[in-house]
Amino acid sequence: MKFAIALFAAPHMPSSRRALLFAKAALAEGHEIVRLFFYQEGVHNAASNVVTAQDEHDLPREWREFVREQQLDAVVCIAAALRRGVLNEQEAQRYNRPAANLESPWDLSGLGQLHEAAQMADRLICFGGP
Repeated sequence: MKFAIALFAAPHMPSSRRALLFAKAALAEGHEIVRLFFYQEGVHNAASNVVTAQDEHDLPREWREFVREQQLDAVVCIAAALRRGVLNEQEAQRYNRPAANLESPWDLSGLGQLHEAAQMADRLICFGGP
């Protein structure tokens, strides 16, 4: 089965860990993930400057490692990211901001990427949605 996964929750919310565990389990069972899409507060899972308490799971790091290891298509909604100060180098320069906090393996793109993923997948699974 082909899955598209949308994550709406911040790293400290249980839905973020559930989404990661689901994605790992899906791949372990031989399913395909056509795209991960991070939207609303979920964009913080892709930020490279999130500092996690020592006694908690560092979900941004875990997501980053998972996406790299599995070579997944991981998209961060550009509108949601800009609104929350999550910027790659290009957007930081474009808006004259002092630093970028979004780097590889994440891609900034529009909401159309979620729509496309839903069309390519057999199932769209959302975590932490409104």
